[in-house]
Amino acid sequence: MPYTVDFKDVSTVGLESSPVAEALAGLRANEARYYKNKYDHDFTVTPAAEAPETVAYVHNILSTERNLAIASRPLEVSSFEVDGLRMAYVFYESGLAINVMYGLEEGGKRAVGFKLSDGMDVPEELASSFKFARQKSKLAGVIRGSYFVIKGEY
Repeated sequence: MPYTVDFKDVSTVGLESSPVAEALAGLRANEARYYKNKYDHDFTVTPAAEAPETVAYVHNILSTERNLAIASRPLEVSSFEVDGLRMAYVFYESGLAINVMYGLEEGGKRAVGFKLSDGMDVPEELASSFKFARQKSKLAGVIRGSYFVIKGEY
């Protein structure tokens, strides 16, 4: 069942099994605030089990582009189009959030972003390949993030 993320009253709904549930909820709310403020888009999430195609899409890009497989269990996903971009998010039990930004026009921006919830360790599968920059957020504490540019067509 889809859930519209409220960034004013942050809730751990759907994320309760994460050891960093509150920080992950803050990270999810931070993303919701960004899309509401920039695009007037309501950020909704669905349990990963109810939208396996979104998980498969993200995992296919990770595998094809960088031979990556995420060990943590996906909890929630979001998939939408806004301003010529196809966006896909997967929020993992470990506290990791992965987003795929895919410009629909030829030559558009295409990248995969990784965000780590406050209090989680860098996942083993990402530690040797990515450096993470820090960003402060009122909703999520300190968010560490990294990304790579997508080269293929998806």
